[in-house]
Amino acid sequence: MSRAGREIMNIFNRSSDKRRVGKRIDRLKKRAIVAKTMHKVTVIRVMSIFMIGLLVIGGGAVGISSIIPDNLNKAADTKDNEMMSVDKAVNTSASQSTVTGGAATVNPKSGDSGDVNSAGLVVDAKAAVLMDVGSGTVLFSQNGADRLPPASVTKVMTMLLAMEAIDRGQVKLTDMVTISEKSASMGGSQMYMEPGEQHPLEDLMKGISMVSANDACVAVAEYLSGSVDIFVENMNARAKELGMENTHFVNTNGLPVADHYTSAHDIAIMSCELIKHKKTHDWFTKWQDTMLVGLPGKQTEFGLTNTNRLIKQYTGANGIKTGFTQEAGYCLSGSATRDDMTLIAVVLGCPSSKVRFAEAAKLLDYGFATYDTVKLADKGEPHGLIEIEKGEPNYINAVAGEDISILVKKGEKDAVTFEVEQDKKVKAPVKKGDKVGDIVVYQNKKEIGRYPLVAEENSKKASLVQLYKRLVKNMVE
Repeated sequence: MSRAGREIMNIFNRSSDKRRVGKRIDRLKKRAIVAKTMHKVTVIRVMSIFMIGLLVIGGGAVGISSIIPDNLNKAADTKDNEMMSVDKAVNTSASQSTVTGGAATVNPKSGDSGDVNSAGLVVDAKAAVLMDVGSGTVLFSQNGADRLPPASVTKVMTMLLAMEAIDRGQVKLTDMVTISEKSASMGGSQMYMEPGEQHPLEDLMKGISMVSANDACVAVAEYLSGSVDIFVENMNARAKELGMENTHFVNTNGLPVADHYTSAHDIAIMSCELIKHKKTHDWFTKWQDTMLVGLPGKQTEFGLTNTNRLIKQYTGANGIKTGFTQEAGYCLSGSATRDDMTLIAVVLGCPSSKVRFAEAAKLLDYGFATYDTVKLADKGEPHGLIEIEKGEPNYINAVAGEDISILVKKGEKDAVTFEVEQDKKVKAPVKKGDKVGDIVVYQNKKEIGRYPLVAEENSKKASLVQLYKRLVKNMVE
């Protein structure tokens, strides 16, 4: 190659090297730009998280729902005004009900109990009432508001106060109760206990339930309240709370005394409350039992035979209390359960023991033949999760605040449905039992009642750390 040719080739090679170097520099510049951009994005993301955290601290500009993963939201199924329509079946109590035809729509806490008798029934008693326990609806009433002496049916309230004290944890059925001079001196039906002897509270409750023991009533009253007088005051206060407007108690056992009265309707109300306590069913349905009475070393066996013949004579009978004095006549608060329905039949002032059981059975037969109960919810039954804004835990169960049963005429069960309406926003803190929505009941698509939907547990305010962790987790995912 000539000298001129070699010089031309050198020039060409030097140009190629420059181009390669230039390209390499361009690539480095691009990488630097990308790195700088990524750095800015990272800084922006960190600053965004920091700023959102400040907003969470400062007052909730960001709701909890915005920092919960989508999959949890789907599991919780917490739409605004979540609606569920369900047609289910139950047997327990609620505060309101509607019955298609015949029966009165009555709140069990109402003292208004005019005569109700769509079937033309005639009951051989001074007063009588048939009530559905689940709804508190009066199905039959004959002189139901008349003030009459109740005899030992009084003990329904005595037992109710004892069971409620047990529920509160004030006393236990295993507590030993000492028999006082006063309690041992009671006449009428008794267990013939002596002053100074001791018995478990459950044995005394069994004696009251089965043989209407007056001495056991006084012993229980003294143990729970310190004195009979204070206990009677509590009986009257509880009666007022339940809306028993035609009731005034003077003693715990129903022995004849002036100004001691109640009504068939009021007895049905307190009987509905008492039968909710499942433990009482053990005593009410037991036909015979024995227990030892007397001071140590002198104890004898005392036989208990249930005074309520309905237990043996009527299918499904499960309570509650008999009573008799010359003034009051033969009285009974009788209960029975069949399928999903529990009924209370109260008769006062019957001419004989045989008549009171026959008339109570007549009322129960009428109720079971004419009506059905639709169980919609048990107290504490879950009905979906609810979001607690800024709460810990963030989601809790929304549960029925009470038993919900609806009474209908035979053949109309399918007409009853319900929907769950949750509150749109529930902010922490939330206490167990706080209302968080409604269970809306419909009959033939017409609203007939609303019942509380409540929190199953407490939800406290979430800490800053807990809220921040949720926020970061949500942004990452």
